[in-house]
Amino acid sequence: MNKKNSTFLTTFLVFSFFLILSGCKTEAKKKDASSTHGTEKIEEAKTVYASEVIPFFDDWKLILGDGSNVGHANNFENKDFFYTTNEGNSDWVVFKTPNGGNTHGTSNNTRTELAQVKKWYPKTANDKLTATLKVMNVSATGDARVAATHAVVVGQIHSADAHENEPLKIFYKKFPGHTKGSVFWHYEINTAGDDNSGRWDYSTAVWGNNFSAVGSDVNTYPEEPEDGIALGEEFSYEIEVANGVMKLTFTSKEHETKTFTKNLIASEYTTTADIPEQTQKLFVPIGQDGVERKEAYTGEGCFFKLGAYNQTNGKSPDVNKNWCSGAETHDGDIQKQYADGNYAEVWFKTASITISDDAVSNEGYFSKNDKIN
Repeated sequence: MNKKNSTFLTTFLVFSFFLILSGCKTEAKKKDASSTHGTEKIEEAKTVYASEVIPFFDDWKLILGDGSNVGHANNFENKDFFYTTNEGNSDWVVFKTPNGGNTHGTSNNTRTELAQVKKWYPKTANDKLTATLKVMNVSATGDARVAATHAVVVGQIHSADAHENEPLKIFYKKFPGHTKGSVFWHYEINTAGDDNSGRWDYSTAVWGNNFSAVGSDVNTYPEEPEDGIALGEEFSYEIEVANGVMKLTFTSKEHETKTFTKNLIASEYTTTADIPEQTQKLFVPIGQDGVERKEAYTGEGCFFKLGAYNQTNGKSPDVNKNWCSGAETHDGDIQKQYADGNYAEVWFKTASITISDDAVSNEGYFSKNDKIN
């Protein structure tokens, strides 16, 4: 081989080597990019369950906004009613429920709500529920004269026995066009006798107004509360029951901390003369004028609830001017209600529960009420 041919062959071999090497690097980069892209897709698709955000779901059964009881909500989500979302550095558990649809037990209202699997007795209780939350939506429609319209209950104590009344309901309520809404809590009497039709609630304001602030006609609203809570504004509650007394503490960054106490085993409403003025105006005119057992909730198993219990419904105000809202329900079509703002939505960031040693199974409540209306 002459010198010229030898030089050509050497040049060709070197050039070919670099082409092969370059091709390998390019292919490696493609595989690398493909691998990274795949990882990103896997990470995006990963579901964060509510039980990872607030790990206490062994203590609850979950009722959905279609009336169903799904039991323990560990590693569970339902994109219509119960799922998680991320905002900034925080994950939140979303409870969402429409104005109209199937309901749980005997209620007129839909709920996506946790119900405690154990019940405890106020006299011997040492039980606590805490939560940090924000309300993201209340119904866009409803009769403003109806006290429950545009409201959602975000925490409860419920009796599992006898009349199954509620010694505590924590409400958020905001009228359309207002920036700020109200937080208030209710005590429902445990009606004396076998007839529970005379039961009534007494409402106490935390921030803003109480339940009795209503509109003068269907679409005319009362004045906006100056010290109210806006949609999307965080607040916290703590419910503690010990030795027959319920203690409530409400906190919010921009508001004064408020505390309240209520005796659950000795009534202050045992005669007609004890009925408060607020009740005289709201409930007595519609025949809810009962009195309470002297021992109130003594001897009845009680349990906590937490979530979004929508207080707005489609029933005519002619049935009950305090609880029947006449709101839009699109004949129970959930997606249509969600599309035009006719639902309640509550986000929870943290929550905890403390259960006394004396608590017992609450299964009887579920077996009685796990039917869809």
